[in-house]
Amino acid sequence: MSYDMIAILMFSTMMVMLLTGQRVFGAIGFVAVVAALFLWGDRGGYDLGFSAAIKVMKWYPLLTLPMFIFMGYILSESKIADDLYRMFHVWMGGVSGGLAIGTIGLMVLISAMNGLSVAGMAIGATIALPELLKRNYDKRMVTGVIQAGSSLGILVPPSVVLVLYAMIARQPVGQLWLAGVLPGLMMAGMFILYIVIRCRITPSLGPALPPEERDVGLAEKLRLLRAGLLPLVIFFSMMVPFVNGWTSLVESSAIGAIAAFLAAVLKRRMTWQVFETSVRNTLGISCMFMWIILAALAFGAVFDGLGAVKAIDNLFTERMGLSPWAILILMQLSFILMGTFLDDTAMLVIVAPLYVPLVGELGFDLVWYGVLYTITCQIAYMTPPFGYNLFLMRAMAPPEIGIGDIYRSIIPFVLVMALALATVMVFPQVALWLPEQVYGK
Repeated sequence: MSYDMIAILMFSTMMVMLLTGQRVFGAIGFVAVVAALFLWGDRGGYDLGFSAAIKVMKWYPLLTLPMFIFMGYILSESKIADDLYRMFHVWMGGVSGGLAIGTIGLMVLISAMNGLSVAGMAIGATIALPELLKRNYDKRMVTGVIQAGSSLGILVPPSVVLVLYAMIARQPVGQLWLAGVLPGLMMAGMFILYIVIRCRITPSLGPALPPEERDVGLAEKLRLLRAGLLPLVIFFSMMVPFVNGWTSLVESSAIGAIAAFLAAVLKRRMTWQVFETSVRNTLGISCMFMWIILAALAFGAVFDGLGAVKAIDNLFTERMGLSPWAILILMQLSFILMGTFLDDTAMLVIVAPLYVPLVGELGFDLVWYGVLYTITCQIAYMTPPFGYNLFLMRAMAPPEIGIGDIYRSIIPFVLVMALALATVMVFPQVALWLPEQVYGK
């Protein structure tokens, strides 16, 4: 059997196993080790998994994962995120669509605390959704805002997805984080602009709060502002030393985790239940990511050994005559298709051994492509019929919000995200300017 056929067989077998409900790391790791045993015998097959495990344990920046995840869970479980929404409620409730705008702001701050879109979705659905519906906001507007805003968690630093991409693509985590800052803020600004225009045209979609609900006095407003900005203080205490080169990435992540823990203690919200839940969730998610990375490295090693990347590059550029940009667009479309039944981590692990080296062969910047991949994952999360965020929202939404409402709610936001993706593709400096300014000194 030719190496090309082995590569196709590996990929198809892995997809079949995933469709049958197997765990992502189990399916990918199993296919990688079996292929290695078939190609190189007992010695090479067994060494493959061991070598991947050693690479994972030797990759020092991977220690940031549990730190950032723990920080996010502490801030979430201790209800510090509730203060954020109360602040937006009082300060922006008088504007038409103000609470929806505040929800986008909440999601940006949650993203800066956690780095996972699921956390933003959970907080938005439990805190913002009931409040917005109670105040007669349109249910489709509300569900679209929460889904779109929560997707920012995988783009705005400290994005856990970009840490995984850095591991697989062998790119600096710091540069990838900085590359996600301006596109993430740009996308949040585009969401807010859409809400403002839509509510200006149809005020009933996001009615302003009556004065009695938001007139709480200047002293209370300032207290809420101080409480709501606490997560920002934690974020900057972590990121400023790192960007200025005073601390390493791992040290900054430890600062963030300690700062979040101390904030919960000082606000007298650090109970044993909060601590235990945060530690358990941190351990579970961190272990899941470790296994996925290990499987991805093993799968990538086999693909490298087969020369699959060179073969596909030759197929697209020489046999089919496609330009590099046409190939890149096809890659993004395939991400959107896979996103209908896979999450962002699974997509990255499955295609990274194939796509990332190919992007380098085509002459594109891998830091820039990391941002493109992440934005495309955001779109895939919200694309019917099986977008990941669609079903999360359905599970958390009240009965009066049906799946049809959820599907229709995301159409304008998906279009906004597609415009943001096109902007970053046409103007790469949107993503690359900030890393060049910081690391180009």
